[in-house]
Amino acid sequence: MTEGVIKPLDSPIPLPAPIYRDLRAIYTLWLRDIIRLWRDKVRLVGSLIQPVLFLFILGGGLKGRFSAGFSGGGNYQQFIFPGILAMSILFTASFAGIAVVWDREVGFLKEVLVAPLSRTAVVLGKVLGGSTNSLVQGLILFSLYPFFGIHLNPARFALAVMTMFVIGLAQTAMGIALSVRMSSSQGFMVLLNFIILPLYFLSGAMFPLNGLPKWLSIAVVLDPVTYGVDLLRGILLGAHHFSLPVDILALGAFGSIMIFLAVRLFNMESPV
Repeated sequence: MTEGVIKPLDSPIPLPAPIYRDLRAIYTLWLRDIIRLWRDKVRLVGSLIQPVLFLFILGGGLKGRFSAGFSGGGNYQQFIFPGILAMSILFTASFAGIAVVWDREVGFLKEVLVAPLSRTAVVLGKVLGGSTNSLVQGLILFSLYPFFGIHLNPARFALAVMTMFVIGLAQTAMGIALSVRMSSSQGFMVLLNFIILPLYFLSGAMFPLNGLPKWLSIAVVLDPVTYGVDLLRGILLGAHHFSLPVDILALGAFGSIMIFLAVRLFNMESPV
């Protein structure tokens, strides 16, 4: 071989296939979010304070005043339990977008994006991580259901867990989609509260959907969180406002649209 000339390798070093590489990236980003939650005990415990206050103080205070009139014959604490579950998942999952903004601020996101990975894999890893975290925190609260006189068989328990995961998946994707063009965590918090609070309060989590004013009924029907709360309430209490297929289709459609939107925006615009 002539000096100074590098002979090409006869057998180049094998690299992982793109799909395999993306799957490893999804797993790594998912695991990173799980580890961050596990190490942040204050966040894990503190996120339960607000739902517990709603359940035991607000629910306990109004239990005697609204002891009847709910579908399924339950009391007010039983009625709001699915809505409080949805609230815990909703806020935890949506705030996963803050992690994306924070990763951009500290430079971690830039390092991820310059790696030979598809941005779709990055989004899916963050969505799965955020939805798993929201499910974990939701399950801690969900474990209180025997205290409210709710009885579940294994099938209904599994359906409730699946519904909670899908709600978390959809809300995490929405949070990530909102975070793509945000440059500061403070601005993202303002935008998130502007969107999340109306979604929650219009979902029927705290009040029955029967006999509402027409304008409020329209807003409730347009709110995608309504169908997640209604599906949870139907599984836990046997009380549906909408039919089961309507709840499943609406929640599934909302989750699919949010994931598609998050992937689309992440691929169109550099979040660095």
